[in-house]
Order: sequence, then C-alpha cells, then structure tokens
Amino acid sequence: MKKFIQLKQEFLKRWIKGLHICSSSSKKMGVLERKNAIKLSADLAMAFAKKGKTSWSRAVIAKASQNSSAANTNYSKILSQRVTMMMSMKNNNNDSNRAHSNPSPNGMNTMSFRSRKAMMMMMMNRSYRSSRKSYNKVVSSSLLAKRLVRKRTQILKRLVPGGDQCLDEVSLIKETLDYILSLRAQIDVMRCLSNAADDHHELVYNGK
Repeated sequence: MKKFIQLKQEFLKRWIKGLHICSSSSKKMGVLERKNAIKLSADLAMAFAKKGKTSWSRAVIAKASQNSSAANTNYSKILSQRVTMMMSMKNNNNDSNRAHSNPSPNGMNTMSFRSRKAMMMMMMNRSYRSSRKSYNKVVSSSLLAKRLVRKRTQILKRLVPGGDQCLDEVSLIKETLDYILSLRAQIDVMRCLSNAADDHHELVYNGK
C-alpha cells in the first residue's frame, strides 16, 4: 500500500511537469492536439515514475521518442487401429458362425467354448474402443487448452507495451500486473484532480 501511494505521488509530480510543458505551447494547438498531448504527458509520467525498471515503461518511452522525431498424423494412426479392430470383430463373428453351422465331434462343448471366446473378444474390443475414445477426448482437450493459452498470450503481448519482449509467460504476467497497477494509480490521480477541479468550480459559482 505504501509503495502504491509513493507511485501515485511520483506520477503526480512528473505529470504536473509535463502539463506545464504542454500549457506553454497549448495556444498553438487545436482541441484534438491538446487532448493527445495531455494523454502523452500522462503516459510518459507513468513510465518515468517506474524509472525504467519494467519493460512496458521502457517501451512507452521508446515509442514516444520514435513518434517524436499449427500435423494430422495422429488421425491416420487412430483410423488404422479402428479398421484393425473391425476386421478382428468380423473374423470372430465368422468363426462363431462356422462353429454353429459345422459342429465338431465334441458337440455343444466346442460351440460353447467358441461362443465364450467370441464374447470375450467382443467385450475386450468394446473396452478398448471406449478407453481409446476417452484418451482421444483428453488429448483433444489438452491441445485445445494449449491453443487457447497461446492465443490469449499473443493478445496480451499486443495489449501490454513491451509485451513482445517478454521471453516467457511468467515475465509477461509480471509485466501485465505491474502495468495494471500503474494504470490504476494513474486513474486514481486523475480522478482526484477532476474532483478537486469540480469542487473549485462549484465554490467559485456559489461565491458569485
């Protein structure tokens, strides 16, 4: 909390200096130019308040200076495995049919054995297909999550000044949090100045 208050004080001090510079040449500016100059002075004051310790603050200063002068091989493997299982089930069914149509000398015992064997094979194939589908769902969910994180990371790098200079996600998150904290300090100071200006105008109006 103490550091946040110090940050706001440092920003206010530097912004006032920037506003003095803008006011000295504001007579030569239009409304839009004056607005852009005030915003630029606020951004630079916020960046200089960090004293160049963050990537985003250095990027803001550098930008102001410049302005002034995704293989499908897994699917083929899964498809070949499914075809193999279907062929195995077909062969098992053919064996079962031959057992029923051509009974062996052992009679019902041989047929019962083959039927049980065919049933076991079908149950094993169903269990394998079920586990394979679950595995495919997990893999696809993982790939989707990684793709989503990569997309959000690229968006974040574009939003945060100097975000493209961050080498990993951890440093990018740290820069983002520091940038958000600085923006909050900037907004708090601007809100206080706006409220003070409104109170001053109200006092002058009521005095008249």
